Amino acid sequence: MSKLGVVEDTLFVPMLGRIYASERYPQILYDQKSLELKKKLSSGLLEYGDQNQYTLLASATRAANMDRYIRSFLQRRPNGVIVQLGCGLETAYYRGDNGRTCWYAVDLLRVIKYRQELLPEPERETYFAGDAFSENWIKQIRTDAPDAPILVTASGLFHYFEESKVLELLQMLRQFGEVEVVFDAVSSSGMAMMRKKYMRQVGHADAQMFFHVDSAEELAKKVNTNTKILADESYYSAIPKKDLLLSTKVCMAVSDRLRMVKMIHLRI
Repeated sequence: MSKLGVVEDTLFVPMLGRIYASERYPQILYDQKSLELKKKLSSGLLEYGDQNQYTLLASATRAANMDRYIRSFLQRRPNGVIVQLGCGLETAYYRGDNGRTCWYAVDLLRVIKYRQELLPEPERETYFAGDAFSENWIKQIRTDAPDAPILVTASGLFHYFEESKVLELLQMLRQFGEVEVVFDAVSSSGMAMMRKKYMRQVGHADAQMFFHVDSAEELAKKVNTNTKILADESYYSAIPKKDLLLSTKVCMAVSDRLRMVKMIHLRI
């Protein structure tokens, strides 16, 4: 199996969360594919390190939230296209495929090569090696499916880029027909907390973070006056919390009360 150096462990942070939830809290998320992959990976890649229940379930919650948006989109638009930007080792296809839609997984070349080794391309998911912020992938999709509605997901991606870069991407997508975008975002106070505590606990204290959203309305205006907010919800609002540690419940409640992390769904 090829080596990715420092990139490798970042790919496994969300997978660890999905494995943790699947084994202990399947009511939050059950991911059979990640459990299958666990059997193939070395124990060194599966260590939780300084992570606690809250940080592990934060990753699982992101996946569970994205699954809900994907299911809802496919119920409305069963012939639509799902695009996962910065896909890493995400396994949403195996949890949410409806048997007819086309999926695209976009990431850098070395990540896609590594993904292909662990997760060979399934029947209707196409891997695209390239920059998530370029227009190459969307041009390819419009060549393959000129008129299909598209849902673009960006899980844990935008935080690490300047707002101007995120806005350029969203504005660029307006040129390509019917496109919806769903992503997780932190507020300015949420970003401060992530920089101080969360990133250290998941082993990436040196990661640079920039993009935050205090107002979905203001962000939508910056994209375009016609951009519509389809959802702006607290991160943990749809997550069952029974049997979780009290400390985890408190952290989730504080995050939601202060709107520190949220899910945003836009129609561009």
